[in-house]
Amino acid sequence: MNNVMLGFVGSLAAGLMTALGAVPILIGKSVARQWNDALLGFAAGVMLAASFFSLIIPSIEASTALYGAGAIPALIAGAGIILGVATIYLLDESIPHQHFISGREGPDAIRLSKIWLFVLAITLHNIPEGMAVGIGFGGGDITAGTTLAIGIGLQNAPEGLAVALALRSEGYSKFYAFAIAGLTGLVEPVAGLFGAGAVGISQSMLPWGLTFAAGAMIYVVSHEIIPETHRHGHQRAATAGLTIGLVLMMFLDVTFA
Repeated sequence: MNNVMLGFVGSLAAGLMTALGAVPILIGKSVARQWNDALLGFAAGVMLAASFFSLIIPSIEASTALYGAGAIPALIAGAGIILGVATIYLLDESIPHQHFISGREGPDAIRLSKIWLFVLAITLHNIPEGMAVGIGFGGGDITAGTTLAIGIGLQNAPEGLAVALALRSEGYSKFYAFAIAGLTGLVEPVAGLFGAGAVGISQSMLPWGLTFAAGAMIYVVSHEIIPETHRHGHQRAATAGLTIGLVLMMFLDVTFA
């Protein structure tokens, strides 16, 4: 199996964890708000650790191998991060969607039903995650790609549960909430295929692709996930979850490097 196909399969597996996380909805299990915020904090910690240990640092190492030590690797990393942040920001501004906190955003948001606004919002979140897994495999480092797929998959589970719970709170059936939560994860293999294909074309794209994905994920963590975990007064649980997620992802990356 070539690296591009591995990127697709790895990001598909990570995306399917969104559906697995929503399974408690089908068996009628409710999750306390505090635990939900802790799980979202865990997701934020995984994404932050993945951004630095699995994406930014390998990008600098790849740039150093290509261009030598000095300012160029740092400049490429910085520019890639900024491009990733700016891209998700522009998508956030141009695509109608619904945030957990600020409500409906984007052009003509009021004209769309809330369910599709939720779907579009989570789709925005999952694009950089799938891209990161695809780039990890596309760069030829199977271990790095596998570690990213495991980490992103772990953090997708609480995201899937959060989406399903939000839809249930709006009156949708448990089966419908589960289906939509699962479908939001299926954008990841598409993004993964794109990311793996892009870096597969030229190794010089690898440092840019890695930091682009990192910047996109950092934007999602800062703009959406962390604010959501703090709005119900469960900051300590959310911070504990973030710490556990960050340490676990760091452990996976260092152990299997």
